Amino acid sequence: MSSPANDHRDGPRDECGVFGIYAPDQDVARLTYFALFALQHRGQESAGIATAPRGGDILTIRDQGLVPQVFNDHMLSSLAGDLAIGHVRYSTTGSSAWENAQPIYRADRRTIALAHNGNLINAVELHAELRGRDVPFSSTSDSEIIAALLATHPAERIEDAVADVLPRLRGAFSTVVMTEDSVVAFRDPQGVRPLSLGVIEQDGVGPVYCVASETCAFDIVGARFLRDVAPGEVVTLNDEGVQSRIIEDRARRAFCVFEYIYFARPDSRMGGQRLQVSRARMGEILWREAPVEADVVIPIPDSGNAAARGLARAAGLPQDDGFIKNRYVGRTFIQPGQQLRRLGVRLKFNPLPEVVAGKRLVVVDDSIVRGNTTRQNMRMLREAGAAEIHLRISSPPIKHPCHYGIDMSTYEEMIAHGRTVEEIAAELGVDSLHYLSLEGVYEAVGGERGSHCDACFSGQYPLEGSEEANGKFALERALPLAGVQRLP
Repeated sequence: MSSPANDHRDGPRDECGVFGIYAPDQDVARLTYFALFALQHRGQESAGIATAPRGGDILTIRDQGLVPQVFNDHMLSSLAGDLAIGHVRYSTTGSSAWENAQPIYRADRRTIALAHNGNLINAVELHAELRGRDVPFSSTSDSEIIAALLATHPAERIEDAVADVLPRLRGAFSTVVMTEDSVVAFRDPQGVRPLSLGVIEQDGVGPVYCVASETCAFDIVGARFLRDVAPGEVVTLNDEGVQSRIIEDRARRAFCVFEYIYFARPDSRMGGQRLQVSRARMGEILWREAPVEADVVIPIPDSGNAAARGLARAAGLPQDDGFIKNRYVGRTFIQPGQQLRRLGVRLKFNPLPEVVAGKRLVVVDDSIVRGNTTRQNMRMLREAGAAEIHLRISSPPIKHPCHYGIDMSTYEEMIAHGRTVEEIAAELGVDSLHYLSLEGVYEAVGGERGSHCDACFSGQYPLEGSEEANGKFALERALPLAGVQRLP
């Protein structure tokens, strides 16, 4: 089903962010809170933190809402402990409901809390196997499948359970697990989703280690980036420091190239460089690929800012703010009534006629999925008096679903599927349209195509069976209500 015309969520919807830390005698809950605050862009539907004192009981607080809406000072004070994990969520598998908020808590053969970023393409099969063993579930999230496999595993050590379970999981999974005495982080063998290791060094105190989806979480808690967790690697944080174990070392890597373009914060580092630099380079290459006679460059804020700066610099054109963004429009808001829609209510962006009137504009954004907001924005620029609109997108056309943790699961919602660039330009009401080539993306990020996943652009999925999984990997569509039981 296509998105409603007033749906402001035009870009790909974010996935999730995870954080884990082992820090005896420190305020791990507050450190995790601030790390999640830095990762908020990766998920705005729910947030949660689990903590435990060494050898003690795990306490979990999770709820729907943004990080500062879920937690207050009293809650953080109640989350005492020496180790913690945290999660921010946007739903991909599993609906937006409290039951699907994370960290997942399981008390089976062992007690664990788990947070996961990614998507399993064999979730239904694994769920059926567990249900066949009468393992109860309290959610429709594939994250609980991973948690159940680990919590019911007979191995004495959690690392051994992970070593046995990891090869059975297919898809994308950057995961943190907490027991009563360790934080364990592991990443899928293709390395689809990011996961990094950091350290907090303090005088007179031993180093504190942590893991996070992005390095911007390290910056906010005073940690230094050490390295990425390798694909197929298990990292354990406990009293012994950091231990590493490679479970699967496959030749084919498939890091999501869209992390460079859209998902990660521009101040995060991936692939050895700051993403702000990579995105500006995308703008420079955009201009090289498709120059045009124009007067001013304007970004769609904030997603197009870095690429617009790079394009303007390469073109020798001035850059200005053609739109003012309302940054208080969140992921959910009260929908305007029909009367307000007829009046053209401007929920997220408002154009500045003083900047755009009579001008030939180069408008820069990072991506288009559905096209609803882009179409509305271009119409507003016309109404504000723009003489010409030349739209430049710092990614290739998105034509194929993602099965690895991004909410782009149907062909029907993609404006580029089955249309030429010229047809899309006419649909959006612009004078010209150019998407950055896939070769231009890899030039900007300095990566090789064979070590990344670009299936949303190319349709070439790194994991066999990905396309067959579409339509059934979302568990709430596959399971009868009776198949989900609330845990005691």
